[in-house]
Amino acid sequence: MTHDLALQKASLQIERAGEGQTPVPVIRTFFDEATCTASHVVHCPVTRKAAVIDSVMDYDPAAGRTSFASAEQIVAYVKQENLTVEWQLETHAHADHLSAAPWLQEKLGGKLGIGKEILRVQNVFGKIFNAGSDFARDGSQFDHLFMDGEQFKIGDLEVTALHVPGHTPADMAYVIGDAAFVGDTIFMPDYGTARADFPGGDSRKLFHSIRRLLSLPPQTRLFLCHDYLPENRDHYLWMTTVGAERENNIHVHQGVTEEEFVTMRDKRDSTLPMPTLILPSVQVNMRAGHLPEPDDNGVSYLRIPVNQL
Repeated sequence: MTHDLALQKASLQIERAGEGQTPVPVIRTFFDEATCTASHVVHCPVTRKAAVIDSVMDYDPAAGRTSFASAEQIVAYVKQENLTVEWQLETHAHADHLSAAPWLQEKLGGKLGIGKEILRVQNVFGKIFNAGSDFARDGSQFDHLFMDGEQFKIGDLEVTALHVPGHTPADMAYVIGDAAFVGDTIFMPDYGTARADFPGGDSRKLFHSIRRLLSLPPQTRLFLCHDYLPENRDHYLWMTTVGAERENNIHVHQGVTEEEFVTMRDKRDSTLPMPTLILPSVQVNMRAGHLPEPDDNGVSYLRIPVNQL
């Protein structure tokens, strides 16, 4: 499917939801302040079928311990609302938190999906972590790899998957009813846009991906994966609209040219430290949220490549 056709279908889907022809998704967000991550549960109000998007497994880097307090809140909510989880969706292989998707699958069910370009991420980071031949680089750790423009349903909700690379090669946005879940591609208007300097990232591709998202109808609700609380704001936010981003995004509002954006983004990225959890996060998330296979002593180990990032 071409970019334009995929976008047209997503836009039509949003307009139909706005006109009351299709259900409007019910969305509940769970914010993990430790990683500044917003995880979303979206469900169809008619069938009560649901998807969990960008879940968080708690990780203590000093002790190397994992826990699931954040994910347990999602389980409690799903059971309280009597929802049936059909999908565990990832917008990309995150560099700032570890995914709880496999644990949530055990508790709630649902197929685990991500964009098909995860294969590129697996190949790049498989080499960085020297993961060896035991690590499959074919995306087989996931239940489904989405193509650009692929359409599916959550109950009666129409969903379109859009490939929006730049932050990483594998970023996907999921347009669900009148809402789009855009991962790390763009942030609140007062914070700007995602970095593009990770292996496989590309600021020019990021610009085009953002412009693609901002071509959706202006009333489209955008649900973000992160908020880092800029200095002039005292509370976290994770929902905005296409119209608000077009008018007010400090990095990429209407009128900002591609060259201006690329220059700004590359210069800014050169000053940013790597995320605190990038090394544990990526080697877990490229495995669909699973820890590396245990050694012969039954313990899983995370590798720290020296002088590679």
